[in-house]
Amino acid sequence: MVEAALDSKQRIYIFLTALFVAALLAGDFVGGKFFTFAGFSLSAGIIPFPLTFVLTDVVNEFYGTQGARRLTYAGLLAAVFVWVTINVALALPTTSDSPISDAVFRGAFGTSARLYVASLAAYMIGQLLDISIFQVLRRLTGHRLLWLRSTGSTVVSQAIDSLSVSFVFLVGTRPTGFILSNATHNYGGKLIMAVLLTPLIYLGHAFFHRHFSKAEARLLALGQPEREDSFAPVAQNESLQAEASLGG
Repeated sequence: MVEAALDSKQRIYIFLTALFVAALLAGDFVGGKFFTFAGFSLSAGIIPFPLTFVLTDVVNEFYGTQGARRLTYAGLLAAVFVWVTINVALALPTTSDSPISDAVFRGAFGTSARLYVASLAAYMIGQLLDISIFQVLRRLTGHRLLWLRSTGSTVVSQAIDSLSVSFVFLVGTRPTGFILSNATHNYGGKLIMAVLLTPLIYLGHAFFHRHFSKAEARLLALGQPEREDSFAPVAQNESLQAEASLGG
């Protein structure tokens, strides 16, 4: 049996995907809890979710639209799998000697189906919009103004995300004014967190240039990341790198 070898770029992508999925699922689980900060009502989901913005932008920058969309679909599949598993577990009868009672288990994992659907719908809308806007700004700015690509795509996509999740989750149960207020507060919180995390994007940018081979770094510097071949077999990537070296 021949094991498939992974180059450094593929290994890093796997790590980024795992971290992205962890942040997404954490946000889904804690998002139903609201807390007050500086007089504003916020969802606890604003704590882990902004990390998904950063990771999406880093992947979008170095793996292109295809890599960012794969990341998004991986998160969706993971979220659906977890949701199905939890609901199967909730449906199973609890024995009298179970270390966790049915009431405690349901209190911890009995997340509203409406909240979960709202969260996933907003997630897909926000992610795909973020990816598209980021690439538009990238074509306009080239490799300059990384902060603009990151923040600009987040400003637009998270406005749609915040409105979507608030309306799908709360419509019919709370007044429209409350829904709009909650969406606005969460949107503001996400933007603040996204801005605070912007330095992580620059750290990721520096990390990629430091750990990729010289040929790969040259392709990135020329604005020609291996968008279609980032996940190709190592031999194919090595061929691309050799061509880059000859072209330098």
